[in-house]
Amino acid sequence: MKRWLRQHRYALKVAIRRLLAHPFSSLSNILVISLALAIPILAASVLVSAQPLARDIPVTPELTLFLKTDAPADAAEALAAKLRQTHPEAIREARVVTRAQALDKLKSNPAWSDALAVLPGNPLPDAIVVTLTDAQAFSGHATSLAAEWRKLASVDAVQLDSDWVRRLDAILYFARIGLALLAGGVALVVLATVFNTVRMQALTQREEIGVARLVGATEAFVRRPFLYLGAISGIVASGLAIVLAALALQPLNAALARLASSYGVQFVLHLPDALSLLLSTIVIAILAALSARWSVTRNTRF
Repeated sequence: MKRWLRQHRYALKVAIRRLLAHPFSSLSNILVISLALAIPILAASVLVSAQPLARDIPVTPELTLFLKTDAPADAAEALAAKLRQTHPEAIREARVVTRAQALDKLKSNPAWSDALAVLPGNPLPDAIVVTLTDAQAFSGHATSLAAEWRKLASVDAVQLDSDWVRRLDAILYFARIGLALLAGGVALVVLATVFNTVRMQALTQREEIGVARLVGATEAFVRRPFLYLGAISGIVASGLAIVLAALALQPLNAALARLASSYGVQFVLHLPDALSLLLSTIVIAILAALSARWSVTRNTRF
């Protein structure tokens, strides 16, 4: 055990010494990786900050059934009663809005009053506004009810008033997929940068590695400092990326606060939780170490 620890401590010292031997090159590579990592961190900050806002939006899906204009006067009340009886577990309220009530409401709006005054009659249909229960909020039941009620003989059209909520959920899902693809692209950047860095180090020390092999050094002993070199680069770059993302959020939140205040709301972007950032750092360190292993194995075969 002591021998194993001594070998790893030696490899760690060699890796740090190699990083410090070329400070400008090492810093440039770490900066490239950190800038690439800061982009998905900022994107994740927007996503995790927007999700609670979407969940807090009060959602009570409403279905509006527009009857045909030639439907009898009592058809709306009869249909509303039928709907309450047929779907008692899904319907909280079924409210009838007569064509006369709808016309009076439009006439109260100055923008519509002049246009409606020249019409010979009332072109509006009777309507039934159906409020669903909370249990149906984010299920597909509202959509299936709308499809079912569109087939009713006296119904001309059905409008699902909370479509925008599902659109918001679809946008968030699209953002999560985009973030995953972005993270994959950044992982490739990390792999390529560390691969090239270790390649240059391996080619520079090619003769030293050859001598070490001649005197009995194992492949694990040769590769171990390069693995630590890649892992250290990944960890330092991840920490720097988190700092850069935190600094970038300050002006973004200042501008966002002015925009949100104009709508009377508060919205602040914040970094993902510490556990997520720690796991991301570990993943980046592992990817960097694997890239370093691949590079040193590929470029020291002689």
